Amino acid sequence: MRRFAGSGVMLGCVLLVAACSSGQGGGGDELQVVDNPVAATAPVSPVPEASPAGTVLVPGNVTAMASDPANRVLAVAADNAVSLYRLDDLGATPVRVPVDGPVERLTVSQAERDLGSGLLASIPTRGEVVWIDLPGGQANALSVAGQPVDAAGDGPDMLVAVRDRKAIDVLAGGNVVKTITGELYSADQIVQSGNQTVVLDRLRTAVFAVDVPDGKVGEGLRAGDGATNAVADSYGRVLVTDTRGGALLAFSTAPLLLRQLYPVPGGIYAIAYDNQRGLAWVTLTERNEVVGFDVRGGEPVEKYRFPTVRQPNSIAVDEQTSRVFVGSATGEGIQVIQP
Repeated sequence: MRRFAGSGVMLGCVLLVAACSSGQGGGGDELQVVDNPVAATAPVSPVPEASPAGTVLVPGNVTAMASDPANRVLAVAADNAVSLYRLDDLGATPVRVPVDGPVERLTVSQAERDLGSGLLASIPTRGEVVWIDLPGGQANALSVAGQPVDAAGDGPDMLVAVRDRKAIDVLAGGNVVKTITGELYSADQIVQSGNQTVVLDRLRTAVFAVDVPDGKVGEGLRAGDGATNAVADSYGRVLVTDTRGGALLAFSTAPLLLRQLYPVPGGIYAIAYDNQRGLAWVTLTERNEVVGFDVRGGEPVEKYRFPTVRQPNSIAVDEQTSRVFVGSATGEGIQVIQP
C-alpha cells in the first residue's frame, strides 16, 4: 500500500510537534530527537534469498561509488583504493588509484577549474580529501583539519563537510578561506541543487540551508527519524533517505520545505538519481534489494525492484544507458543492472 503526504508545511509541523510533545526533546530544541542522538547507519543485511540481478564484477568491500557521465567513468572505492572503470567497457582493467585509507564518499566535481573534471574522495580517518583527475587518475591529496566526510565543487572553490568539527570548510587553491558553522551537530553531506546548498546532519537527523557567500548556516528542518543519505533531483529538490523511519523524503530548497514523505520499508539507505529519466534509486539493506522510483509526479511511483548483492550500501547510475551499479560492503563486489 502506498501512502503519501503532499504538504511540506503540514509535514514539517507534524514532525516538529511530535518531537516536542514526546518528552524526548533536548532543552526545547525542536530539531533534536533525543537527548543523546546517535547517527543512523545501514541496517545489517541477511544472507540473500535470491541471486543478484544482472552481473557482478570483481569482489571487494565497496565503501563508495560515483558515476561520471562526461568522462564515461565509474569510480568505485574499495580496499584503500579508488578504481576507475570505463563505463563503455566494464570488462577492461580499471585504473587503480591507491589512497591512504577507506573512502567514505566519492563525488564528481568541477571544483578547481584549472584541473578540469575530477573526483573528490573523502577520507575522514586520514583528514584528507583526494582530488582524482578524470579520466586519467592522477591524484592530489588535500589535508583538512578533522574528519572530512564529503566534498563538492562550488564554482572555483571546494566545499568540505567536516563531521567532528560540525563545519563546512570553503577551500580555494587548496587553502581554507572560510569556515561555516551554525546549529549543526555534525556535517555529513553537502548537496547542491541549482544555486542552493544544503547540508545533511545525521546526528540531528535534519537538513540545513547553507548561505556560502555569507558564510552562514540557515534554517533547518527535521528529516525523519534517522536520515542517512541525500541527493539532488532535477526539480530543485533534495531527496533524503530516512533509514530509521523507513521513508523517502523530498525537500524543496527555495524555500526549504518538506514536500513529500513516502514510506519505503526494508532498510532504505543509499540513493542515486537518474536525471534523464527522473528515477530515484534506493537500496534496501534489510532486504538486499534496490528499488527505482519515478519522482516526476505528485508522489513517487515504483517502477523497478531487483535483488542485490549482500549489504548494498553504495549505488550509482549511468544516465546515458540507465544502468544501475550497486556496491556490496561485505565483499561481494559490484553489481551491474540494466533495467
